[in-house]
Amino acid sequence: MKEEKSTTAVSGYAAIAVLLIAVLLGYMGFIYNNPLIITLSIIVWLVIIKGLTVINPNESKVLTLFGNYIGTVKKDGFFWVNPFAVKKRVSLKARNLNGHKMKVNDKLGNPIEIAAVTVWMVKDTAKALFAVDDYIQYVQVQSEAAVRHLANLFAYDNFEDEEAAITLKDGAQQVSQMLEQELNERLERAGIDVIEARITHLAYAPEIASAMLQRQQATAVVAARKQIVEGAVGMVEMALERLSAKDIVQLDEERKAAMVSNLLVVLCGEKSVSPVVNTGTLYN
Repeated sequence: MKEEKSTTAVSGYAAIAVLLIAVLLGYMGFIYNNPLIITLSIIVWLVIIKGLTVINPNESKVLTLFGNYIGTVKKDGFFWVNPFAVKKRVSLKARNLNGHKMKVNDKLGNPIEIAAVTVWMVKDTAKALFAVDDYIQYVQVQSEAAVRHLANLFAYDNFEDEEAAITLKDGAQQVSQMLEQELNERLERAGIDVIEARITHLAYAPEIASAMLQRQQATAVVAARKQIVEGAVGMVEMALERLSAKDIVQLDEERKAAMVSNLLVVLCGEKSVSPVVNTGTLYN
């Protein structure tokens, strides 16, 4: 596999100076009717013009000569290189790959929709051009494969897999780190460096989204009612203890049961209660 190697290039301004000298000699040859000087001047002019190249910031030119890789020029500026070399431009800028939504199955087999964004850049120009056929398409295909593989490794949430340490929904940071690591491993062959990779879209597939939403709502309601009941029992217990400690009223078991029942109704009820004044006794 080809490895990137840097190569130096002659300043383009020096080449322009040689070009001007060649033009001047050609003019003198034309004046003195010297075909040899004119021919040499034209040859030098063509060689200089053919080898001139401009490299913009964060760009590079990969040079190949008769099918052989001779090096990469990464320094920006105006240069002259071998006129017979083929110059291929490779951008070194960071690029975004905004992946489209894909329908895949999570670890538990539930269909989900997932998408990710990948920030990448070319690290090795030789690998990018010679190790794969089209490095941009290679990044797209491998990114999609990595996202699919990652989705198969984890459950969407821990409703069904309560022992799961990492889920796609709650472990965004860990999942993104694993995605970035896997992409770097997959794209290293093409000389690509993944700067960042993150999940941008995550949802249940439409065919099960309604059922999963109902399940989440039911779980939330049960958890809320459980907390309300625990709090109400604690308040009833505290009320009975303080009434007994201050010796405000003596309650037998039946009155305690009635008090507990009333307090639980008041504290656990979803709607406000209306007080009822008892004008008689508890036993009538």
